[in-house]
Amino acid sequence: MSCYDRRDLGLLLLRLSTGGILAAHGAQKLFGWFGGHGLAGTGQFMESVGYAPGRANAMAAGLAEAGGGTLLALGLATPAAGAAAAGAMAGAAAVHAPNGFFAQEGGYEHPASLGLAAAGLAVTGPGRLSLDHAMGHVLDRGWMVPAALGVTVAATAVVVGTRNRRVRRMAAGEQEALFEE
Repeated sequence: MSCYDRRDLGLLLLRLSTGGILAAHGAQKLFGWFGGHGLAGTGQFMESVGYAPGRANAMAAGLAEAGGGTLLALGLATPAAGAAAAGAMAGAAAVHAPNGFFAQEGGYEHPASLGLAAAGLAVTGPGRLSLDHAMGHVLDRGWMVPAALGVTVAATAVVVGTRNRRVRRMAAGEQEALFEE
């Protein structure tokens, strides 16, 4: 019997695909790679959808996606990597939520799928075909899962809540401007 089983191969495939997609999204934000807009353009977009200051939010999202995605793909610090990526995707889903679920309508389907996959990997662990396993799971302890997810949930609630309040104020200001015309 092999020292690896199909679950290890499945986790490797899930880590490589989810982590690779997240890392590419983060590289778009941070460096403008793969058709992205870099920090300046992403910062302007973030500001326009209520995440202010835009550049700081672009940096945070880019680091969570690129860093979390890379670490997930490697299977290193899996609880923290998965939690960081899931938090970034929750922030993206908040932007897309008003458009419904399906991506073809601009909905939150894609960020939700990536975020849930990342969170699932944080909970499940990376499997034996990972750097965490090779290093004796020093960065993948059981207590790290609830700690990483708890910190991420709290931080994401604050960031998304602040953004949602800002968006409501922006919408109210636009309505007031229409009434004044």
